[in-house]
Formats: sequence, structure tokens, C-alpha cells
Amino acid sequence: MTTPDFAGRTAIITGGSRGIGLAIGQRLAEAGANVVLTSRDQESADAAAAQVQGVALGVAAHVADDDAAQRCIDLTLERFGSIDILVNNAGTNPAFGPLIDQDHARFAKIFDVNLWGPLLWTSCAVKAWMGDHGGVVVNTASIGGLSYAPLMGMYNATKAALIHVTKQLALELSPGIRVNAICPGVVRTKLAEVLWKEHEQGLAGAIPLGRIGEPVDVADAVLFLASDAASWITGQTLVMDGGQILGDATGFRAGLA
Repeated sequence: MTTPDFAGRTAIITGGSRGIGLAIGQRLAEAGANVVLTSRDQESADAAAAQVQGVALGVAAHVADDDAAQRCIDLTLERFGSIDILVNNAGTNPAFGPLIDQDHARFAKIFDVNLWGPLLWTSCAVKAWMGDHGGVVVNTASIGGLSYAPLMGMYNATKAALIHVTKQLALELSPGIRVNAICPGVVRTKLAEVLWKEHEQGLAGAIPLGRIGEPVDVADAVLFLASDAASWITGQTLVMDGGQILGDATGFRAGLA
């Protein structure tokens, strides 16, 4: 695939200090974009920006903090003059376990970060820039928002809600702003370690394409959705999971023997 040209465009990536968010920032910067990477503290934001080959700025901003979001938006416009791409990538899962074992504090935290955060940052970006100039929003959802899994009920509920919100925003912000979601499967990140670290070989063996995902797999999908090549795509959810959502591929392979 020919790498898109993002020269002169600016992207904000929330949760950009590591994993998928950092990989997205790196790929966008390689394609010429100015990138702003947010993290909860300045030290990790600066460390992430230092790992980007290109123009990058690290900003401390808790994703669910209204004032922090607005400060980052204002700083981005002051520094770069536009906000052309917003990647709502920050996510958390403090509610691992059965739904009936969750409390309100964990419920509030996971929905604040995984659902309110994307709404907040999209609102700020639209009101400050995109509403007048257009732009692209990409939300990081999950295949969990399209299916079910043990102990992941609360997390998956937030991602299902984010997929719905993506479609709603695509309608509300049309035609000038495109809004899409990505739905990764299990990716080699710290957030997802509990899903793969102790049994990667067995998990990979059941996935049709034979491996778990890498952050760059997701980053390349975001690169496409943010590019002009996707200019007629909005309100969609792009699944990249190696075929995991289809089910265990082991028995199908055995049938070929």
C-alpha cells in the first residue's frame, strides 16, 4: 500500500504514550503529520514524543478531564494551527470480572474513560476547528463491542456503546467530518496482557491468521481511515483481529488434513 501523504495535517492521539496509540502516532508522523500524543503525566507524554520520527508534541491530559482536554486542543491550535485528525484511543479496564461483581466506582471510571472521553474530545475538536474546516475522527473500540467474553462484560459494554456513538456522530457531524471506529482483537499491549501473556501460543493457534495482533497492525488501519483513500467511508467499524471474531479455527484446519 502506498503510504498516504499527511503533510500539513495535525493529529491528536489520546492515550498515545505506548502500545496502539504510540504506533498510530509514529505511523502518522512518518506520513508527514504533526502529532500530539496525550498521556496522564507529562513525563510519559514526552517520552512517547521522543520515540516519534517527525514532528511530535507530548501533552499531559487525563482523557476524562474537561479542562485538560480543552487545554490540549488550544495548545495544538496554537502550535500547529489545525486539528485535522482526532484518534480517541485512550482506554482502561478497571472492571475485569463478572458484571455482578462490579461497583459504581469502577463502572464510573470505565465509562468516563472509554465513552465520555471520546465524546468530550470530539466535542472540543469540532467546536474549536473541525466544525468550520472538516476533519476525521477515529475511535478505538474493540471486537468485544461486537461479541461477548468471560470477565470482560463491562469493558465490552463501553465499546459497544462507543460503536453506537460513532455511528450517531457520523450522522450528526456529516458531511464535513468523517467518524469511524476500529475494532481490534487481541493485540500485544500492556492493557491486553491478561488476555495473551500466559497463553499466547494457544490463543494464536486458534486465530485464523495464526497470531495475535501487533500495535502497527492497528496503526495501519487508522492510517487508512484518516486518509483521503477513505474519503467516502463514515459511520463504519473496521475489524482487524486476524479472524478471531469468526471463532476457533483449529477444527477447520484439522478438517483439511
